[in-house]
Amino acid sequence: MTDAYDYVPACLASQVPPLYATESLADPTVWLKLFTPDSNWTWYLTEYDPEEQLAFGLVVGPGTELGYFSLAEMKDSRGPLGSRIERDLHFQPQPLSQVQAKHP
Repeated sequence: MTDAYDYVPACLASQVPPLYATESLADPTVWLKLFTPDSNWTWYLTEYDPEEQLAFGLVVGPGTELGYFSLAEMKDSRGPLGSRIERDLHFQPQPLSQVQAKHP
């Protein structure tokens, strides 16, 4: 069974590069998408440290920027209507440039 609240399942964790591994790449791969169903926040993960539960990637909210985010903190976060942050189970890995094109 696939769980939308398992942010980085083992099948993906083994593929996602560690933090700082893609900083020299012009167009790294986005491995997964997290979102709040009841707000406009979305996180696209490109790097991940499983020990610290810290990720790097594109963060889309009121603005759009590359940055770090804590998955441990996100597990306890709720949107304005009380919804938990979920992983998009249908998201397919793709180049960061494709994701950025959707969020100018």
